[in-house]
Amino acid sequence: MLTVKTPEEAFALMEDAFPPCPKGEKIPLGTALGRVLFQPVTAQEFVPGFDRSTVDGFAVRSSDTFGCSDAIPAILTLQGEVVMGEGAGDTLLPDHCMAVPTGGAIPEGADATVMLEYAEDYGDGTIGICKSAAPGANLIFKGDDVRPGQVVLPAGRKLGAQDIGALAALGVGQVTVCQKPCVGILSTGDELVAVDTVPGPGQVRDVNSAMLAALVEEAGAISISFGILRDDETLLGKTLDQALEQCDLVLISGGSSVGMKDATCRVLESRGKVLFHGIAMKPGKPTILGQASGKPVFGLPGHPAAAFFVSRLFVRHMLLRLTGRTVQRRTVPAVLAETVSANHGRAQYMGVFLSEKGGVRYAQPIRGKSGLITALANSDGCFCIPRDCEGMAAGTPIDVWPYDLD
Repeated sequence: MLTVKTPEEAFALMEDAFPPCPKGEKIPLGTALGRVLFQPVTAQEFVPGFDRSTVDGFAVRSSDTFGCSDAIPAILTLQGEVVMGEGAGDTLLPDHCMAVPTGGAIPEGADATVMLEYAEDYGDGTIGICKSAAPGANLIFKGDDVRPGQVVLPAGRKLGAQDIGALAALGVGQVTVCQKPCVGILSTGDELVAVDTVPGPGQVRDVNSAMLAALVEEAGAISISFGILRDDETLLGKTLDQALEQCDLVLISGGSSVGMKDATCRVLESRGKVLFHGIAMKPGKPTILGQASGKPVFGLPGHPAAAFFVSRLFVRHMLLRLTGRTVQRRTVPAVLAETVSANHGRAQYMGVFLSEKGGVRYAQPIRGKSGLITALANSDGCFCIPRDCEGMAAGTPIDVWPYDLD
């Protein structure tokens, strides 16, 4: 008999029992894409490190250009030219200007740049400025981007290409990231055969091992497969012990129900404790979360669709905490394309196919019998029908959790 928890209760139990405790490691910046920062990155220098022009033109003292126009240009003496990659040299004198390229350093004394389009070279060493420049015009000042002591990237951030660029600008060649958790995957069941085997009568291919490994990698962890196990309690216990020695988290697929051969709960109780057995959700009701050797162990349903939804909701949440990431569940709004019913007393999760028509995003429910993984293969995300709801009518606004929105 299962004593079920609501999804909210299951999340709370999981978070209380397993607080985030990532470990850090230093890696080269060039390999840091997609990794999670272990600690905040604080700037040690100014970025940019000097005042620079944002346009091709002439560095000027803005006061020397006030009141000028096409009819009455300000006549300034050309003092020289700034070369890219070099300092600006001498201080800019009053009533003088200096040619400067985009990104070039601005000389001391200058406080603005006039674009080439508003200047005329008279060929006698003087430049006519036809448009006045306000102080700071067309300039980026030292430290406008980053100043020493400023936190540029917070701990827990998954590094994207834009973050790699920011770290490069700060001169960070080695970055401290969270170590990837290791997840052990065990598939149980007398009926299971390898994916490259033609199933015989009563046999099915082991879908969950490959699917769970992909979900683990997607969440930023690594996986170790401990193979297919027959329905043998002693063998399951021995293999679980091996997995706990090598891994930070263990997933046991199958054996989570209450049948005589469903041994996951008994094995966990003999090695630690069961935090809950059963979640008020469909699919995925017979899910187990246990603790053994201080580590989390999930007992997942054997049905691939149920294992998928439980893993997307709970296992991924756990992995994000173990990888040091800030857990956020991002959703997109959509309109339900057809009516769906639900009267199970459980939160019901359903896959949907997303499409857009007339500027409206529609969610088409993917219907299929329990255990059919091919229905999930056609879905882009899922949504939840609350446990106290008997269904939703076509046209109802819903929040969809896309699988590829991280």
